[in-house]
Amino acid sequence: MVLLRSYVSGGWHTAPGEGVPLHDAATGEEVARVSSEGVDFAAALDYGRTVGGPALRELTFHQRAALLKALASHLREHREELYALSAKTGATLGDSKFDIDGGIGVLFSYGSKGKRELPNDTVYVDGAVEPLSKGGTFVAQHIATPLHGVAVQINAFNFPVWGPLEKFAPAFLAGVPSLVKPASQTAYLTARLVELIIESGILPEGSLQFVAGSVGDLLDHLTAQDLVSFTGSASTAQKLRAHPAVVRNAVRFNAEADSLNCSILAPDARPSTPEFDLFVKQLVTEMTVKSGQKCTAIRRAFVPAELLDDVAEAASARLAKVTVGNPAAEGVRMGALASLEQREEVRRSLKALLDAGSVVFGDPEQVEVVDGDAAKGAFMSPVLLKADPERSEPHEVEAFGPVSTLLPYTSVEQVIELAARGGGSLVGSIVTGDPVFARTVVLGVAPYHGRLLVLDSDDAKESTGHGSPMPQLVHGGPGRAGGGEEMGGIRGVLHHMQRTAVQGSPTVLSAVTGQWVAGAPRTEGEHPFRKSLAELRLGDCVVAGPRTVTRADIDHFAEFTGDTFYAHTNPEAAAANPLFGGIVAHGYLVVSFAAGLFVSPEPGPVLANYGLENLRFLTPVKVDDALTVTLTAKQITPRIDQEYGEVRWDADVTNQDGDSVAKYDVLTLVTKEQP
Repeated sequence: MVLLRSYVSGGWHTAPGEGVPLHDAATGEEVARVSSEGVDFAAALDYGRTVGGPALRELTFHQRAALLKALASHLREHREELYALSAKTGATLGDSKFDIDGGIGVLFSYGSKGKRELPNDTVYVDGAVEPLSKGGTFVAQHIATPLHGVAVQINAFNFPVWGPLEKFAPAFLAGVPSLVKPASQTAYLTARLVELIIESGILPEGSLQFVAGSVGDLLDHLTAQDLVSFTGSASTAQKLRAHPAVVRNAVRFNAEADSLNCSILAPDARPSTPEFDLFVKQLVTEMTVKSGQKCTAIRRAFVPAELLDDVAEAASARLAKVTVGNPAAEGVRMGALASLEQREEVRRSLKALLDAGSVVFGDPEQVEVVDGDAAKGAFMSPVLLKADPERSEPHEVEAFGPVSTLLPYTSVEQVIELAARGGGSLVGSIVTGDPVFARTVVLGVAPYHGRLLVLDSDDAKESTGHGSPMPQLVHGGPGRAGGGEEMGGIRGVLHHMQRTAVQGSPTVLSAVTGQWVAGAPRTEGEHPFRKSLAELRLGDCVVAGPRTVTRADIDHFAEFTGDTFYAHTNPEAAAANPLFGGIVAHGYLVVSFAAGLFVSPEPGPVLANYGLENLRFLTPVKVDDALTVTLTAKQITPRIDQEYGEVRWDADVTNQDGDSVAKYDVLTLVTKEQP
């Protein structure tokens, strides 16, 4: 007997007693047993807060991102072992790759985004500085800092690897430790995943804990600094959200619940068009991948009424080629459901759906199985239905398995209204070659969906498909779908952080944010381009100029670049322009002159200028205006894996009257030490 262990409070815990048996979905054989008896949940949460949290908060975003990438590389080396164990959940090799490779991909994605989009610091600056006074001595800035609690992550049975990792990655990058609680049916796969992570020694101690079995009194010990992320049924989400500790402490609660996702075939997608074939192929894929046990699977397939029979015939022909059986057997395209109990739940839901329609393909009670026993394994035929779209059942009942329902519609207005009857969905798709139809439907159904895919012949080859959440995009949806959001790139990281408005002087805000704020002290002296990252300080600056702009300069720039816009070349037309009233210099001439003023030409620590951001031209530059530029070190970001880093400079170009004519950020790469 294998009894799954929990990993809490810095060590492995084996529950007393025999635990609850978990079975191979395809053979019915016992795989392991599970129990959380004896776990001290209060101590586990305290350990995360006092050991894991401080260890993570000592690291910068870039250091955490590097650890995520290292962990992803480590897990990738163990995929074959995880694939083999995943087969016991009823998953085919393709299903297993969807789950395991997808989860590892989330780690890689957040590792990359953390390095690209977050500072090499422990505080995140959110938005621009807000001026609060005329004199500029009182300003404000929003910052985000990690919550000092634990991210409790309760996952569903259908994705025992991807589910935990897509919640863990943004929490870890934010600096918040995780406590992972998988669904028991497939907990043996998550348990091995966690063993591999802990054995690697890559993560700081306390940043990841794992509970095999029930949650016990875990939620009773939550504080206002903790978070709960839940994936599962809407009814369970409702119970957890209403837990007294969650309500009392206003615990951040994110739910991703079941939803009646739809796919809409447009009237232009007639048989023989690429879009018609794409719709049918996608429908069958979503019914059969993971045996339809995906929270993003298509449950409602809306088709123009005149195409209903064509779609039913084409989908049935594809479904007839789907081989059901032992996921380890050659040629099997669809494995088993996660458990016999899950199969019975699907059959119960099917009975309710059949009250509103009829079977187009499949038999809910019988299926031909390859290399398996239909009595012992949780096998089931894909079942395609058709129903009256005005009946309530298709919009209210979800059979969480290889089941979908064809629903006819007669107008774009009707299909938008029907899609909304799902009460909120994770994802919807529109398959059409008509951009006007696509826009109308997208804008009509967007309020009811977390994600929308528009599929056509242009994007089909590279599309990740209806049912594939991407770490860059939000995963969640309104209403029935839980009302939450996971991932979404850096949005998922910020969910684990507290946004705080900090008010004070520019000097104080510069110290708090690690970014120079206009109005804070500047330091003139040695040219800052002569300083390495080790020597450079925020506020180091150079003031250069003035340089007078002549008419000859403007004429030469126009001829040299080919930019002969009338405001630079035609005195009469320029004089009639209400914004200029005469010849003005090109904006890019101003920027070029500024670069010539602040540059330090000799070789030194500055390796390259790699961009300008936030460029604005504020005051027209006229003939004989004199330009001065002030360049100030605004943000210094060492790269942890390179011998150089990034410096963001505040550039302010002014005229002889002190008016700003251009403001922008200059981005440079600078060596950490003197070359």
